[in-house]
Amino acid sequence: MPRSPDFLGAAGIGVSDLQASTEFYTTALGMTVTETVTHDEMDEVVLVHEARTGLVLMHWTDGSPRNYKDVPVKLVFYVTDPLAAAERIKAAGGIMTLEPAPIESLGGMVVGLGKDLDGYVVELLQAPTPKPR
Repeated sequence: MPRSPDFLGAAGIGVSDLQASTEFYTTALGMTVTETVTHDEMDEVVLVHEARTGLVLMHWTDGSPRNYKDVPVKLVFYVTDPLAAAERIKAAGGIMTLEPAPIESLGGMVVGLGKDLDGYVVELLQAPTPKPR
């Protein structure tokens, strides 16, 4: 079956502190800010990781009540060095709930679980080694 030109461009999460969360994702996970958007009801920061995957951080400014903490969402990042990424997460104010380690049921892939500043789960997976051409 041919590949569709359709794809998921980004996922968005609500955050309690837009500046702090932007700093967390740029410092801990190497994301880059591509744009900031101000709407009547919210402000957004759009981040990308190596121009492949987007994450939109959203903070509502309209005074409506929002629950930003411990929402059941998981963001999965493939990283070349999960141990170093875990240390950056902790240094940026996040926590690790499972330090990166090989998981036998996943063929020895290194996996770690952490949480960002609002409690969103950040999963670290060992990036596959590029295959020589």
